[in-house]
Amino acid sequence: MLNIGKIGGIGRTYRHVNRYRQILHILFKYGFGDFIETLKIEQYIEIGLQMISRKRRKQIEKLTRAERVRKALEELGPTFVKLGQILSTRPDLIPLEYSQEFLKLQDQVPSFPYEDARKIIKSETGKFPEELFERFDETPFAAASIGQVHKAYLKDNGEVVVKVQRPGIRKIIEVDLEIMLHLATLMERHVEKLEVQRPTKIVEEFARKLEKEIDYTIEASHIELFARQFIDDETVFMPKVFRQITTERVLTMEFIDGIKSSQIETLQHKGYDLKEIAKRHANLVMKQVFVHGFFHADPHPGNIFILPNNVICYLDFGMMGRISRQEREDFADLMMQIVRKDEKRIVDALLKITEYDEEPDRSRLEGDLSEIIDQHLYLALKELDVGKLLQQLIKTLTGHNLSLKPHLFLMMKALSAVEDLNRKLDPDFEIIKHIEPFARKIQISRLNPKRMSADIIDSAREIINLLKEIPGDLHTLFKQTKQGKLKIEFQHRGLEQLVSTLDRISNRISFAIVLASLIIGSSLIVLADIPPKWHEMPIIGIAGYIVAGVMGFWLLVSIIRHGKM
Repeated sequence: MLNIGKIGGIGRTYRHVNRYRQILHILFKYGFGDFIETLKIEQYIEIGLQMISRKRRKQIEKLTRAERVRKALEELGPTFVKLGQILSTRPDLIPLEYSQEFLKLQDQVPSFPYEDARKIIKSETGKFPEELFERFDETPFAAASIGQVHKAYLKDNGEVVVKVQRPGIRKIIEVDLEIMLHLATLMERHVEKLEVQRPTKIVEEFARKLEKEIDYTIEASHIELFARQFIDDETVFMPKVFRQITTERVLTMEFIDGIKSSQIETLQHKGYDLKEIAKRHANLVMKQVFVHGFFHADPHPGNIFILPNNVICYLDFGMMGRISRQEREDFADLMMQIVRKDEKRIVDALLKITEYDEEPDRSRLEGDLSEIIDQHLYLALKELDVGKLLQQLIKTLTGHNLSLKPHLFLMMKALSAVEDLNRKLDPDFEIIKHIEPFARKIQISRLNPKRMSADIIDSAREIINLLKEIPGDLHTLFKQTKQGKLKIEFQHRGLEQLVSTLDRISNRISFAIVLASLIIGSSLIVLADIPPKWHEMPIIGIAGYIVAGVMGFWLLVSIIRHGKM
């Protein structure tokens, strides 16, 4: 597990002072000095902060704030790039313009030396590459922030690809996550608008996701589960995973020699049926979403290869999505109501797939949805852009303080990517025609007598269990009250500024005490005439005066800089 924790004091922050200084330098570079000052980071890392230039480049100022955040994340390195990529799937947590900008995040880094890869393979498998493989290419053909990929050859199984994790990447991620967690804590403390969104929870959830991504055995399991789901489907091919050469830091799988789905001209030149590929791809995705509830969450063209006979092959199973049966049914209801253009029922369906603290103004929401319907749903099906429709739908939900459930947004994003690709393969492609039969089948399945009786039994079981638990819960409550052990928690708000001021006062008092001690101690050494000496003056005493002078000047500058003499 990733070893991270909240930074509770100066000690943990100073432990990572160099990395913290790099992060702050990049934030200043992209014009976020005001944000840093709002967080009052100087209380925790004043040494690093005072060494950072606050100059802003003119070309940076021409960019939008979302563009500047994206560029800063790219420069901050792999952990921050991954955070941006995950946040791009969460418009419930960040504004839509940011989530769209984060889709452009580039994960391009130089490869690491072969000797490092060789040592990692040895430490993970117990053997060097030359012992495991008949041939192993020392030069990687792809590199990313978490690892890089080498081609190799197994005597009995042919050509394979070996993904090797970067050396020391876990430690880098842990340090960055710890700093992220500290920044998130300061954001909650000093930025009132962010208190509800709980940035610390976002970082903790991100850490859990990243933990899965840096464990290659999880990706191997995703590939095998996906393969089992489509074992009888001849339109899809899944690469084989070689478990005997797969560990947390090494993944070995069958090499796929295909054509990227984005290479339209190559596919046409080689005689592939593009309309058939688009149809198969759409049906494959609908089965993932509506039948299995387990889907490839990053189906961009680079992750989809086309093999002979128009067979589709997915690659890179690091990011997968899951939706429950209930979520599938709720989404199917939404799509059917969109097809029927029924504003009231669309609102009902939307409220089932969103999260909110207070139910929105239904009449105002219906009015906003009517505008979207007028704009999109009276077009011919082949002119309907479902991706754009879903994007506007999400923007409208955000305006009404409604948050789409994360897995459902990930699914909608995947559907939008499918539509974009399939429109390039087949300009006449209509995704609604592929969604409708699957959605209708889900609706009909709910009327199956077996399904209805099972649902009734499950509901009755839950009610019985609840009734059984109530007396015990009441007994525990009364017992705790009687024994004086009942605890009621209160959360204080609005005291952050006072706590911050007290921290600053106590730090300055401590600083002043140390300063006074240095002066007094140095004076005693000088009066005692303790050797060694320089020009008849004790060297230790002189050194003490110099250190005290620097500290005094530093304290004075700090007080003036904060405008409080």
